[in-house]
Amino acid sequence: MNTPDIVSADEWDTARRQLLVKEKELTRARDAMAALRRRMPWTPVDKTYEFDGPDGTVNLLDLFDGRRQLIVYRAFLDPGVHGWPDHGCVGCSLMADHIGNLAHLNARDTTLVYASRGPQVDIQRIKAGMGWDIPWYTMLPHPGSAFDVDFGVDQWHGTNAFVRDGDQIYRTYFIDSRGDEIFVNTWHFLDMTALGRQEVWEDSPDGYPQSKPYEWWSWHDNYPEHTPSRWFGDPDPDDPHDPRPPR
Repeated sequence: MNTPDIVSADEWDTARRQLLVKEKELTRARDAMAALRRRMPWTPVDKTYEFDGPDGTVNLLDLFDGRRQLIVYRAFLDPGVHGWPDHGCVGCSLMADHIGNLAHLNARDTTLVYASRGPQVDIQRIKAGMGWDIPWYTMLPHPGSAFDVDFGVDQWHGTNAFVRDGDQIYRTYFIDSRGDEIFVNTWHFLDMTALGRQEVWEDSPDGYPQSKPYEWWSWHDNYPEHTPSRWFGDPDPDDPHDPRPPR
């Protein structure tokens, strides 16, 4: 493995201070992006969307739970995904593992929920088995509207943000593909380590351990038995934005 230079503590501190300049630039760039998001135009949501939840059928307004803002992550706990019916999508499960105490979001008048196509009986069973405490709803078909289709998450995961003014709902922002990485601190912890995420796409020194992206992921209760797989499927050759790597 081609390791970086081995230096004294003083030399290391000097190198770290030099890199800190770039760290501060990244922080300011992230703040600037958040400021642009706050200035995005809003678009009204005028269709009816229904969901099944632990207490029965609810609509999109109900998901706000009385708060002003709503974040909806579309998770693939759906019949037919790899691992069903014992698990949901590996990547969506990894995301769910990183959701902490929602009281902090709620304190800022914001509600977070997950939405899938799977029946509530299966969602509740999987949630209990995986130890997730996330409000999780089943998207229901409705004439002329389908939540996942209308909000860009029928074929791929994504996170939509909404705000309400009384009963009028507006869509304010949407994050998908690698944008969702911000919600998974495992990757950010790895990004600060010497070896990084250890995936082949990374710019690392020669000889660093690297494996194919996605294939090392597993459900948190399955790593001892995990073997690499292509649960995420092959890329669509007609879609230049498909993030999946080729076989």
